[in-house]
Amino acid sequence: MSILTLQDAGLLAVEPLFRGLDLSLDARDRIGLVAGNGSGKTSLMRCMLGEMELSEGNLTRARGLKIAVVPQDVPEELRELTLNDAVLSALPEAERDYESWRVDVVLDEFAAPQEMRDRPLSQLSGGWQRVALIARAWVTEPDLLMLDEPTNHLDLEKRLLLERWLLDKSRDAAMVVASHDRAFLDATTNRTLFLRPSASRVFPLPYTKARAALEESDEAAKREQENQLKEAARLRRNAAKLKNIGVNSGSDLLTTKAKQLKARAADIEEAQKELHKDRTAAIQLSNSGTHAKVLVALEDVQVTTPDGSLLFHTGKQHIFQGDRIVLLGPNGTGKSVFVRMLRDVIEDRSTVKGIRATPSIGLGYADQSLDHIPDDQTPLAYITRNFDVGDTRARALLAGAGFAHEFQSRPIKVMSWGQKSRLGLLGLRLAEPNFYLLDEPTNHIDIPGQDDLAAEIKDRGATCFLVSHDRQFVRDVGTRFWVVEKGRVVEADDPEAFFASQGELVA
Repeated sequence: MSILTLQDAGLLAVEPLFRGLDLSLDARDRIGLVAGNGSGKTSLMRCMLGEMELSEGNLTRARGLKIAVVPQDVPEELRELTLNDAVLSALPEAERDYESWRVDVVLDEFAAPQEMRDRPLSQLSGGWQRVALIARAWVTEPDLLMLDEPTNHLDLEKRLLLERWLLDKSRDAAMVVASHDRAFLDATTNRTLFLRPSASRVFPLPYTKARAALEESDEAAKREQENQLKEAARLRRNAAKLKNIGVNSGSDLLTTKAKQLKARAADIEEAQKELHKDRTAAIQLSNSGTHAKVLVALEDVQVTTPDGSLLFHTGKQHIFQGDRIVLLGPNGTGKSVFVRMLRDVIEDRSTVKGIRATPSIGLGYADQSLDHIPDDQTPLAYITRNFDVGDTRARALLAGAGFAHEFQSRPIKVMSWGQKSRLGLLGLRLAEPNFYLLDEPTNHIDIPGQDDLAAEIKDRGATCFLVSHDRQFVRDVGTRFWVVEKGRVVEADDPEAFFASQGELVA
C-alpha cells in the first residue's frame, strides 16, 4: 500500500533541482536517496515532510501518515537540553510523564552510558549528537523515517550499530535515507532513487547494484542518442541535396520535400534531451614526488592522552614512498591524536620522540573538522593568500572546483560542509604535496567526489596515511592496514577482520 506518492514533481531554484519525478513509497520501502552535494536531496525530503512546496506536480500522503526526520544538524533550541531531555521533548507534552520509558528503551538500544544521558547536547561529540537526533525521531513511532546523512560524525562501531538497528527495530516503518556512505546504503536499503534535474531514476535495488544498472541504462541512452543524432544529420544532408537540385531545376516539389526532411531532423534533435551529467566538478590532486624511499620512520612512538595516559604504541614502523596506509581502530583509541603528532613533526618540524620524517617530505593535510579552512575569509581570498596564484588564475581554479563566480566572494562560513571540503581539497592540490595525511577525508563529500578522491590518490602515486570510517573508501584506497589492538599497532593483510570485529554483517 502506497503511503506517499509523487507525480510529475519538480522543484526549481536558480535552475531545476529536479522535475518530472514520479515515485510511489510503500510501507516497507527503504529508499536510498543519491545525488551530489547541493543537488536537492534535503529539499526533496523537506517537500515530503511538508516544510517546502513543490514548484510543480503533486505530492500525496496517506491519511494520518506520521513522518519523523533526522536532520543533519542539531536544532539550536535542543543544544542545551540533556541527551535524555532532548529525546523526551520529541514526545507530545501530555505523554511525557507516562511514556518516558520509551526514551530509556531507545537510548539503551544505542548503548548510551547513563552519565552521558545527563549531559547537554552541546557538550557531546558529533557522534552522540547524531544518536540523539535518531533517537528523537524513532521515539515518536513514525510510519516513515527520513534520515539526512545519518552516518556523519559516527565512528564505524556506531555506523554498524545503526545499520543493525535499522534492519531490526525499524523494519515496520518505511525509510528514506540520503547518504554518501555506500556501504551503509547497501546494508540498509532495498530501492535507490538517483535524483537528477530531469529523468531521475528509481531501481528496486540497493546502491551498488542500482548504480551498475544506472550506468548500463545511461550507456544505452547515450548510444540511442548518438544513433538518433546521426539520423538527424543524414536527413539534413539529404535535405540540402534536394534543396540544391530543386533550386537548380526549378522543382517546387523537391524544395518542399527538402523542407520536410529538415523539419523531421529538427524534431529528432529536439526530442533528444541532454544526457545527465553530474554537476559536481571533478576533484584533482597532485604529487610533487621525492627521491626518498622512507618518508617517515617510527621508533615505538608512545601515543598518549593530554594527561599522559598511554593510548597505544606503534612499535618500529616505516612509511615508504607509495604506501597508502589506513589506521584502523575503535573510537577513542587515539587515531586522530597520532595523526596530529605526525602533522606537528612534518609541518612544524617539531620534535616528537620516536618520529623521524625525511627533509624532502611535503605535507598535504586535511582534518575532519576542516579547521584548516578559515571561516572569516572568502574562497578567493583563501586561495590567493595561501598559494602563489594570481586573482585570474584563482578564479579559474575555483570555477574548475565547482565554485561559480558569485560564490567565490562569499564568506566561507556560509558554505555547506561539502563545499568547504572541496575547497580544502583544492588547497591540497595547490600545495603540491608528496605525502597526504588525511583524517576522515570523505565525511562531507558526495559519492562522485569520493570516487574522484580515491582515483586521484591511486593514480597520482602519492604516499598517503589516513584515518577513515568509510568502509568502501578504505577498501578502495588502502594498500597497508595498521590496526590499533590492545594498546599497540598490528599490521593486517586487509581491513575485513577489523570490520567484522566492529559488527559488520556478512552478506
